[in-house]
Amino acid sequence: MQKSPTPQPAAALDSRQLDLPLFAEPAIPPSTPPSSQKPDAARAPDGSKLRSLTLGTQTLHYQLKRSSRRSIGFAIDSSGLMITAPRWVTLADIETAISEKQRWIFTKLIEWQTRVEQRALPRVDWKDGAQVPYLGQPVRVTLGAPRGTLAFDAAQAALALPLPLQADPQQIKDRVQGWLQGEAKRLFGERLAIYAEKLGVNYRAYALSSAATRWGSCSSDGKIRLNWRLIHFPLSIIDYVVAHELAHLREMNHSPRFWQTVESIFPEFREARQTLKHHPPELLPTL
Repeated sequence: MQKSPTPQPAAALDSRQLDLPLFAEPAIPPSTPPSSQKPDAARAPDGSKLRSLTLGTQTLHYQLKRSSRRSIGFAIDSSGLMITAPRWVTLADIETAISEKQRWIFTKLIEWQTRVEQRALPRVDWKDGAQVPYLGQPVRVTLGAPRGTLAFDAAQAALALPLPLQADPQQIKDRVQGWLQGEAKRLFGERLAIYAEKLGVNYRAYALSSAATRWGSCSSDGKIRLNWRLIHFPLSIIDYVVAHELAHLREMNHSPRFWQTVESIFPEFREARQTLKHHPPELLPTL
């Protein structure tokens, strides 16, 4: 567990972008009217409060635990950020301390995520016959296709590359990753169009991202970014993230009303969200 001394206060940063993080989010409130919800109702199993804070272009989710200690403590492990603070310290002071320490926090979160992936995820052996997940199913990579021809056979779940059998592993990886990103660009665009029509909203633009800490983001000016690695997951997971980001065009928050908006176009969002959170690691190779 990584720990850091208490930072000196600094002004918190403003943002007009909301993210869907790779790390665990606070629990989704039940579908009840906003007036019945209390801001501090969400809690972790150990009783600590689940909170979020927007810093620059990223949204940080953390657990807050009150104690009799004298200073604010930071601890990071595979479950995310835990902050322990004296009972007399205000939330504003805590958020100021987080803002001051944000670079250290995000760096350590990424380090933890990388270590988890390296332990849990298989590495692809980039050669003829390698397998990569595409829309939740394994696709076999074959070499030796005619020069200039890259072909995907959906029936056989095979991707033929125009490379010799002795091709360098990096060449194979680059071709496969390029194909996956092209498929992501095409498919995500199709799903955005479908769900934007369902919700009756218009997004300004969208692009792929390679973010290490979030699946997607939406800015208040209608720009959406989706992590290309979602192409590894089944279509239902992609649709959940698409619906999540489009719902932010109605509600730039994660309030009960926001989740009701998501549910209006994607009723199965709870199941999809849990699948995304607890997806079998073998479906995400170390690309």
